[in-house]
Amino acid sequence: MSIEWSNTLSTGLEWQDRHHKELFKRINKLLDAMTLGFGKEELVKVFDFLDDYFVFHFEAEEQAMSKFSYPGMIAHLAEHTGFIERVSKLRDECKKGPSAALAIKTQREVVDWLLNHIGGIDKTLGAFILKAGYEKNALD
Repeated sequence: MSIEWSNTLSTGLEWQDRHHKELFKRINKLLDAMTLGFGKEELVKVFDFLDDYFVFHFEAEEQAMSKFSYPGMIAHLAEHTGFIERVSKLRDECKKGPSAALAIKTQREVVDWLLNHIGGIDKTLGAFILKAGYEKNALD
């Protein structure tokens, strides 16, 4: 079982899509591990990845929003903060001992994020930045 990247999720910004595709890849590793009965072991790796992802990806988006004076910046950042808080609670639960149920909850939370946040608010951001005159390698 895996989730597939689709061009319908593309924001049109190469750097942003590259980051999103990496998140898909990591969640697919979790899904594959869950199918094989190793979800608990992979869960810790996913949380470590997400810690790094929050820094490099959300910072890149914040820089882009600031650079192009994105009017939806506050709402967008609030979504990031909410996701970080939800994942942090799951990570705290994992510290008590990873479980199959927690792997499923984490997978659902991140897949929901992938499909709804990336497919919605990030696409809106991408369209705004492209319209504002984004240069191909400006943020790569």
